[in-house]
Amino acid sequence: MFNNAQTYSDKWQTCLDRIKSQTSAEEFEKWFRPIEAIAFDGTKLRLRVPNESYVNQIEKNYLSLLRPIILQCYGQQTQLHYAVPRVVTAAPAAEQASAGRFAAPDPKIKNPFVIPGIPRRLNIDPQLSPNLTFDTFIEGECNRLARSAGMSVAVTPGNNPFNPLYIYGNSGLGKTHIVQAIGHEVRQRHPELYVLYVSMNKFQAQFQTAYKNGEIPDFIHFYQMIDVLIIDDIQELTGKPGTQNAFFNIFNHLQLAGKQLILTSDKPPIELKDIEQRLLTRFKWGLSAPMQLPDYETKVKIIRAKAERLGAQISDEVVAYLAENISANVREIEGALSSLVANASFLGRKITTSLAKEILKVYVKLYQKEITIEQIIQVVCEHLNIDFERFNSTERTREIAQARQIAMYLAKQHTKAPLTTIGAAIGGRNHATVLHSCKAVSNLLETDKQFRRQVEEIEKMVLAH
Repeated sequence: MFNNAQTYSDKWQTCLDRIKSQTSAEEFEKWFRPIEAIAFDGTKLRLRVPNESYVNQIEKNYLSLLRPIILQCYGQQTQLHYAVPRVVTAAPAAEQASAGRFAAPDPKIKNPFVIPGIPRRLNIDPQLSPNLTFDTFIEGECNRLARSAGMSVAVTPGNNPFNPLYIYGNSGLGKTHIVQAIGHEVRQRHPELYVLYVSMNKFQAQFQTAYKNGEIPDFIHFYQMIDVLIIDDIQELTGKPGTQNAFFNIFNHLQLAGKQLILTSDKPPIELKDIEQRLLTRFKWGLSAPMQLPDYETKVKIIRAKAERLGAQISDEVVAYLAENISANVREIEGALSSLVANASFLGRKITTSLAKEILKVYVKLYQKEITIEQIIQVVCEHLNIDFERFNSTERTREIAQARQIAMYLAKQHTKAPLTTIGAAIGGRNHATVLHSCKAVSNLLETDKQFRRQVEEIEKMVLAH
C-alpha cells in the first residue's frame, strides 16, 4: 500500500518505477518517461501525453500492465483520462477535414475512456455555450414553430413526435442558438441524460481520425451512448459516403433506443444532395421547422435585447429606425447595432437617428432605404415581364394571380403597411385575401424549389432597389 500523504505526482512517480521494472529500458524511455500526471480529484486521473501515438500504444499494448498499477496506487475507483495536445493534420483527400481524435480530451470533446472493468458514469462535456439559452433567444413569427417544437423536445426528449427535430434556414437566423438552448433545457430538466452538441465538420474530423486509427467501432459506440444528440450543419454530410454510413448506424441506434436527435441545415431535407436516400428518409421522420428572416416586430425585440446586453440607452425612435432600415439576418442586425454603439462611444455622441443613418450607410451594405408597396409591384412586374395595367386589372389568370400573391407576400415581409393597405394597393383586395395570399406563397416556398428560387431573386431585387 501507499502512503495517503503522497501527492498524485508522487504516486505517479511510484507508478513509473513499477512500470520501469516490468518493461524494457527502451520501452520505458520511449512510451512512459514522457508522460506526466497533471491532475487527480480522487476519482479521475489525468495524464498528459506528448501526442496521439502514446494513447494508441498504451491502449493497444500496455493497458494490462498499466491498469493494475494505477488501481493499486490511486484506488479502485480511478478513471483514466488522457490530455493530448491538439494537433491539426491533413485528412485523406477523399474527405478532407480538420483532424480530431474521437473522444480525445481536447477541450471541446472530453475523453470518455475509462479503465475497463470499472463501470462508472462518463463525464461528457455537452459542448454548449452558456449564453445560448431560451432566455436569450428572441421569439417571433419567423422562428416560433422551431422554438415551440424545441421546448417540447426539451420537456420530453425522445418521447415526442419531433424525432428528429430538423431545423433549417439561411445562415445567421439563430439555428445554432435554438438547438443549444434545447440542450441547456434538457440538462436542466433531465440532468441524468447525456447531451452532446457537435458540428458535422467536427463529427467528420473525428470519423476520419477514427478510420485512420482503426477505431470506427469505438467512434460509433461513443455516439450511441448519447441521449440527446445535436448535429449542426447536417448538409456537410454531402458527398461523404463513409461518414454517412457511420451516422446512419448512430441514427438508427438512437432512434430505436428512444433517444432524441436534433439536426440543423441550411436547406430542407428535400434539397440535400449527394446524401443517401435512407438518411434523407429518416430526416423527414420527425418535424422540419423553417427559420426565416425576422419581421419588423421581431427585429424590434432583437434590437432592444441586444441594446440591453450592451448597456446602451436607445430611444424608441432609433429602435424603430433600425428595424425599418436593416433588412438582414439576426447576426447582422446585432452586428450593426454593436457597430452603432461602438461608434457612438468612440465619437462621444448620443445614439440618435441621425448617427444611426450615418453608421448604417457604411456598415457592410446593411443600410436599406424604406421599401414601398409601389416599388415591390414594380420589381415583381419587371421580373415576371407583366404590364402594370394587367397586374392591376381584374384579370384572374394563374400568372397574374400568382404575381399579385408574391407582391402581397413581399409587402407584408418588407413594409410596415397594414394588411388592408397592402390589399388596397394590390388589386383592391381586402385583408383576408392578403393573408390567404401570404399563406399560399409560404406553402409554395416550402414545396416548390423553382418557385422559391424565383421569389428569392425578386426579393433580392426589392432589397437592392
